[in-house]
Amino acid sequence: MTGTVVSIHLAAEAGQALQPVKSAGAVPGRGLEGDRYFQKQGTFSVKPGAGRDVTLIEVEALEALTRDYEVTIEPGQSRRNIVTRGIALNHLVGREFMVGEVRLRGCRLCDPCGYLAKMTSDTVSKGLIHRGGLRCDVVTAGTIRVGDELRLA
Repeated sequence: MTGTVVSIHLAAEAGQALQPVKSAGAVPGRGLEGDRYFQKQGTFSVKPGAGRDVTLIEVEALEALTRDYEVTIEPGQSRRNIVTRGIALNHLVGREFMVGEVRLRGCRLCDPCGYLAKMTSDTVSKGLIHRGGLRCDVVTAGTIRVGDELRLA
């Protein structure tokens, strides 16, 4: 069970468009350096709990959105930090896995919310139910890069 990082996206403040980057430093308990949640500026930063460090989504889910609902969004519009290919993220809930040199723990699914619908459309939210991604905690620090392999720890 392996996959690849297709792209990485960060926004410095809540509500800003996510911008693609080639790499990002990951810090336990904080998330990705330069991201709104790292700065405690994200929309949901005030809510405590696990799974707030990093979000991932499968590019295959975005491709299915286009195929099944005739709606296309760019990877950054999904509001997720890391876009992957080739690995079933839903299967990583409760498991630790590596993204390059960084160990992450899959905490819970990241189903679409009202905020995503507001930023895109209700059709996007409907199309991403049960394939909206994975919320993770950073377990070990390091740098995540586009092209990195995802594999079980």
